[in-house]
Amino acid sequence: MMRNRGHWLRGLLLGLLLLGGVQAGARAQPVTTASAPASAPNAVVVGSGQARRRAWADKNSYKLGPGDVIDIYVYGEPELTRSKIQLSEGGTIAYPFGNVDAVGLTPSQLETAIERGLKQGYLINPRVSVVIDQYRPFFIYGEVKKPGAYPFQPGLNVRKAVTLAGGFTERADQNKIYIVRETSPRETAHKIGLGGSVLPGDTLTVEESFF
Repeated sequence: MMRNRGHWLRGLLLGLLLLGGVQAGARAQPVTTASAPASAPNAVVVGSGQARRRAWADKNSYKLGPGDVIDIYVYGEPELTRSKIQLSEGGTIAYPFGNVDAVGLTPSQLETAIERGLKQGYLINPRVSVVIDQYRPFFIYGEVKKPGAYPFQPGLNVRKAVTLAGGFTERADQNKIYIVRETSPRETAHKIGLGGSVLPGDTLTVEESFF
């Protein structure tokens, strides 16, 4: 009789201990609650090529001109975004507040001009980004195999420009290459070496050798 009671008490104690362990484990188990993902603000994804073009433009105080192709982003306002705009001679871009003259401005100056206009009763704190999609071309004529207009890329020099144009002809005088800078007020031709820099809108001419 006493032995059975002892077995019964030990069983009861063991059951209580196991029950307490399960409850403690349940209390220690971390609780994970699902939360709704935070909405990310509208952002502009700029490719590496666009980033390099903009960095070059900022470094060289590049001024926009006819033939440049640009994208204009207004953060959070897709209806105000303008894509693949090829600037004309007039270079005006239409916005609700009026036209913006882009030709002759740097990308940073154009951003400021658009932000200033949008603050006139349209947006409280507009954020504008101007991305250069494609520079206006340069031109190469004379004794090259494929004369004409070619897209400009940052870091372009005369040697690379000649390569893009198919190389020199057999009659080319590699010591007589002239360049007319688009920014030159009198469009004066200057002699330039193979390592000389070429800029958007520049015109190269390779002279013929007579010997």
